[in-house]
Amino acid sequence: MKEKIRIHLADDHHVLIDGMKTLLNTVSNFEVVGFSLDGSSIFEEVTANNSDILILDISMPKKDGIEVIKEFNKKGFPCKVIILSSYDDLKIIKEVMNLGASGYLTKQCAGENIVEAIQTVANGEEYFCKVVREKIFNTATQNNPQLIPKKISTTSLLTDREIEITTLIALEFSGKEISEKLFISTNTVETHRKNIIKKLKAKNTISIVKFAIKNNLIKS
Repeated sequence: MKEKIRIHLADDHHVLIDGMKTLLNTVSNFEVVGFSLDGSSIFEEVTANNSDILILDISMPKKDGIEVIKEFNKKGFPCKVIILSSYDDLKIIKEVMNLGASGYLTKQCAGENIVEAIQTVANGEEYFCKVVREKIFNTATQNNPQLIPKKISTTSLLTDREIEITTLIALEFSGKEISEKLFISTNTVETHRKNIIKKLKAKNTISIVKFAIKNNLIKS
């Protein structure tokens, strides 16, 4: 039987901590092993309780979330970190992801997405909630004349993230450029590319471009 995912919560609002604990403890393979109301000793606490995942607010007293991530970056990550924040500012998102965070979701998305975020990050992938993902994608593709100027509609074949990456591939962004624009690792981009090729039964990039044009993701 797979061991439970051990979760530490860090937020300065006790009510939010209690709400997340109640939600997460309903998931059979989750275990909330601790919480912090300020950032002063999070590194020591998650190390002591052997956490797998830290859910971390940006706005924390004594030491904010960015300072905590910087401490992790300097000392070595004792666990994976998912940022849970009221902010969807791209500069903040980029900074924490570059420092080593594995995921980012806004508090407005938390109730709907936090379980999925934890499971995704625990499986070794990065996670962004839909609000953040759409903002990143729109910024990455702004002023591109080939992009169809409407909200991307998913197909039953590909996930939302795969649709975004398919679009960027069709717009001739390299794997490194996609990584930088979407704040994900090149390994994650390559994994998505392989999954897209497999699902589309594509032989090469030209096949991906044809799919994008056919499904109105980009202009021909």
